Amino acid sequence: MTRGPLDYADSPLSKAARQPLMLGLFLPTQTGGFSQSTHPRGTDWSFDYNRQLTLQAEEAGFDFVFGLQQWLPKGGFGGESHYRENFLDPFISTVAIGALTRRIVTISTVHILYGNWHPLHLARFAATADHITNGRFGLNIVTGYDANEPRMFGMERIEHDARYEQADEFASVLEALWEGADNVDHAGRFYKLQQAYVSPRPRYGRPIMVSASASEAGYAYAARHSDVVFTSSPAGAVFERAIGVLPAHVARIRAPYAGTGRDPKVIIFPLIICRETREEAFAYRDAIVAQADLVSIRGYTARHSGGDAQGWKEHVPADRILGGHLQIVGSPEDVADQLAQLHEAGFNGVQLGFYDYAPELAFFTERVLPLLEARGLRQRVT
Repeated sequence: MTRGPLDYADSPLSKAARQPLMLGLFLPTQTGGFSQSTHPRGTDWSFDYNRQLTLQAEEAGFDFVFGLQQWLPKGGFGGESHYRENFLDPFISTVAIGALTRRIVTISTVHILYGNWHPLHLARFAATADHITNGRFGLNIVTGYDANEPRMFGMERIEHDARYEQADEFASVLEALWEGADNVDHAGRFYKLQQAYVSPRPRYGRPIMVSASASEAGYAYAARHSDVVFTSSPAGAVFERAIGVLPAHVARIRAPYAGTGRDPKVIIFPLIICRETREEAFAYRDAIVAQADLVSIRGYTARHSGGDAQGWKEHVPADRILGGHLQIVGSPEDVADQLAQLHEAGFNGVQLGFYDYAPELAFFTERVLPLLEARGLRQRVT
């Protein structure tokens, strides 16, 4: 098995993983970010805005930023906001951001099964990104759950578990190319290569490998290839309901890693609504919810109901107004307490989202981060 970044004590991922609770930021590189509301805010999909957010997060000591990928028709999900119509490519944008930063890890989502992606292309692209960022680049390999996205590429959606079989071969070829022991000859079910080679090779064995998994096939794939597993809540976005089932959920993700000698870093996406007092936070939450973009939510729900993702079964359309796999609402102390509960449930990290990103990230840094440090969940980054 190819050595990965966690096998090198000095890799950026290993350094980040020394934090009791890794902190990431889910970048809003798409119109509306992750919240389907028309309540006023400054959140913006533009590269300049996301670059500044990343620099802000890096200054605060965050460990990584993450870019989403999705393929949508004109108008996005519709509604007044044209939710997600504008969408920066996460690979290009995170590589560009990585060149402008010095410590933070950048992770890009790639739908490897769409169009004519070939592992030789991605192996060279990702190795180049790895060198641009000095080992601070990761690939979130996804197979796509939606029925309509593949049709944009002239394809039909492959059956769920079969997608992971193809992804397994794709990732295995990537790893052989990055290992670079010799030219690669491969004659598989899905891919064929003759005398293929990629150099320069990545700095720490290979780029960081991430997967977004919520099924047994996805967990098995992750155990073979992923350093980081990004998962959702199987019990919906309401924190009080979700937290009770999350320890068992994390245990299911870790189980296939038994015997591999590797320890996955499991992360989840909480949407944070934080104000000085609990009452102010819930009033702000209610103001956002009162201006829900219902048309875009119906569009999102229709798309999701036609997909075969297994990680969102208990999520309801109302969850989309704020967004996130979980929603944490309250005072700085409330937020710190609930992040501590996620750590106790077995999560190694969180990638945070906000409604109005820049000012709310600043408030989180000023008021919540010191509480996490006091609880031993974060160590100050110098």
